[in-house]
Amino acid sequence: MVVLFGYEIPLWFFMIIGIIFVVLAWKLIKFALVVLFILIIFLVILMGLDFLGIFEKLQNLIANVI
Repeated sequence: MVVLFGYEIPLWFFMIIGIIFVVLAWKLIKFALVVLFILIIFLVILMGLDFLGIFEKLQNLIANVI
């Protein structure tokens, strides 16, 4: 038992809060890694399209229509 502000709190309560904190932190890190992976894939696709000259061709096509 831990006495905190005059209340006796059992140690298992702190253990449960610690486990919940670790699980939530892991879910947040996992989400951030998924977002980072998607962003990297998107940027690689954009770089590939730029390397192939797709955007320049598209810009010329739009300029010729206007």
